[in-house]
Amino acid sequence: MKLNQFGETVRLAVLGLGSRGVGQLKTLLEMPDVDVTAVCDSYQDRADHGAALVNEARGHMPFISTDAGECIDRSDVDAVVIMTSWETHIPLCIQAMRAGKRPAMEVGGATSIDECWRLVRVSEETGIPVMMLENCCYGDTELTLLRMVREGVFGTLVHCAGAYSHDLRDEIGNGDINRHYRQRHFLHRNAELYPTHELGPIANYLNINRGNRMVTLSAMSSKAAGLHEWLQTHRPDSPLANAQVNEGDVVTTMIRCANGETIVLTHDCTLPRFYSRGGVIRGTKGMWMEDGRLIYIEGRTPVDEHDWAHRPENDKKYMEEYLHPLWKEYRDFGIRGNHDGMDYLVLRAFIESVQNQSEVPIDVYDAAAWMSVTALSEATIAGGGVPIAVPDFTSGRWCAREKSAVRTEFEL
Repeated sequence: MKLNQFGETVRLAVLGLGSRGVGQLKTLLEMPDVDVTAVCDSYQDRADHGAALVNEARGHMPFISTDAGECIDRSDVDAVVIMTSWETHIPLCIQAMRAGKRPAMEVGGATSIDECWRLVRVSEETGIPVMMLENCCYGDTELTLLRMVREGVFGTLVHCAGAYSHDLRDEIGNGDINRHYRQRHFLHRNAELYPTHELGPIANYLNINRGNRMVTLSAMSSKAAGLHEWLQTHRPDSPLANAQVNEGDVVTTMIRCANGETIVLTHDCTLPRFYSRGGVIRGTKGMWMEDGRLIYIEGRTPVDEHDWAHRPENDKKYMEEYLHPLWKEYRDFGIRGNHDGMDYLVLRAFIESVQNQSEVPIDVYDAAAWMSVTALSEATIAGGGVPIAVPDFTSGRWCAREKSAVRTEFEL
């Protein structure tokens, strides 16, 4: 990735212009070699708002539609960025590939294993790469930890954990008012609904799909009380006050990998709490925890011989010592976009892959594997937590993909 160099203009269709879509559209419009020639949302006012942002930034109005297909099929569209509701990501990716356009899709879980397989098969048949826009893979902390993992600071990795722990009761509870699709998933499903923010970085640490893979998964769900009580308190006159909420307040998913590591994911969005992605790395030489920003490295962390508990230290000096080269460059370049720069970096990786007609760093096999966790967790929760197999979407190629993958920004 060359942050100070720009190439040929990439003409984009941007699909989905809710709050996330608008934020990403603004980030894309910060790139001088990106033009947005078509915008789409199922709500006309959102599509019009997106078009106005393009006009303000570029001095022309893009094509506007509430029909995604009309945008995908246009001759002035080179690639498609999909930021619509979770359940439409894969169908729209497939539609884009069938039209010969490179798609990038925002994060979210899959509704079925079958659609994950269809995503992979269409990409293989058409030869068109798919990129998942998992911004957390580009976070400064996550890339710095990846460097530490690669340099053996933690020793041999044994276990990782992550979470999407975020009090979203207001957003979910008012979803019918503010037109947010997340609400219907919480009302009707019971699963690890949003796995990739935590799983994406972990998959990089553990070389998932590149010399390793996830093989079995088991999930359990707590009762669903938090959102129900919030609705009764804050929207007592709404029909939702007495609606059944299926999504458990805390969903715990356990995964075992081919090379023996274990992963624990936690989905926790309907109880009062502070925000956290709950990162944990455990290895034979030390550990790191996001909550409290704590680290313990054997032989480096000061130890009081009279303190049997071996107190951890703050991770700040390690974050500075092992800062990933991409982030050194990015800090000099100047932080842009939302989420402290993660969004800019992940979108930039996609744009450059279109310009260079190259592979993408977070590819269709990653997307299928990570998104499948939602459908798999839903099935195992319904079955009482019985472990089930995780499909190998690479069809055996994970054994030999480690050196052939094009992931330069994730390497040192």
